[in-house]
Amino acid sequence: MLRINDLTLHYGHSQILYDISLEAQAGAVTCLMGTNGVGKTSLLKAISGTHARSGGEMMLDGQSVPRTAPAHALARMGVGYVPQGRDVFPLMTVRENLETGYACLDRSERMVPDEIYELFPVLAEMKGRRGGDLSGGQQQQLAIGRALVTKPKLLLLDEPTEGIQPNIIKQIGDVIAYLRDRGDMAILLVEQFFDFAYDLGDHFVALTRGTVTHNAPRAETGREELLSRVSV
Repeated sequence: MLRINDLTLHYGHSQILYDISLEAQAGAVTCLMGTNGVGKTSLLKAISGTHARSGGEMMLDGQSVPRTAPAHALARMGVGYVPQGRDVFPLMTVRENLETGYACLDRSERMVPDEIYELFPVLAEMKGRRGGDLSGGQQQQLAIGRALVTKPKLLLLDEPTEGIQPNIIKQIGDVIAYLRDRGDMAILLVEQFFDFAYDLGDHFVALTRGTVTHNAPRAETGREELLSRVSV
C-alpha cells in the first residue's frame, strides 16, 4: 500500500531524515520505533503531506505521489493521519469533529459509519459534547474515529497511547488489531510504549538519528534485539 525509497526531509537548512526506505502492507501493522528526536513524527508528516519531503520517491497503492503534494491531496488519495497530541477541535462537538472528515469524501459518501460508534462507544454517548471537554483518552478515540471517517487506505498513528489510561490503551490496541485483520488497510504506527507496539507489530522499522537501522518482519525481529536498537 505504501512504498518509500530514499526519502529525505529538511527543516530549513537542517536535514532530519536521510534516505528512508520502507514499505507498509495492507493487512499489517508496520511499527516505526526509536527514541525521541530521531525523526519518526517528521516521517509521518512527510507521508501525510503536512511537510514536504526534500527528495525521494513515494508510492501509495501503486500511484506515484508528487514531492510537494499537500495534505488535502494525500487525504483524498487515502491517507488518514492521527497526529501526536490528537488535534481535535475543542469548541466543536464530537459529531462535528467527526464530520470534518467529510472534506475529502464525495458528497454521496459523507456519513459517519455506525462501525465507528461500535468501535468507540463513548463517541456515540458524547456526540453533543465539545471536543475540548473530553478526557485525553476520549480525545484519542475521537481523533482515530475522525481519521476512519475518511475511509483511509493507509492509517498513520503517532503515539496513540501517549498520556492515555490503561483501559483505553487496551481498547485502542483492540481497534488497531481489528482494522489490521480486516485486511483492506495498511497501518503505520509510531509508538514509544514498546510492549504495545511489539505485541501488535507485523513489521518493525527502527530509526536512529534520521536513518533506518532495522527494517524486518516480526519473524526476523527478536524482542531483545529490537529493544536494544530503539533504546540507543
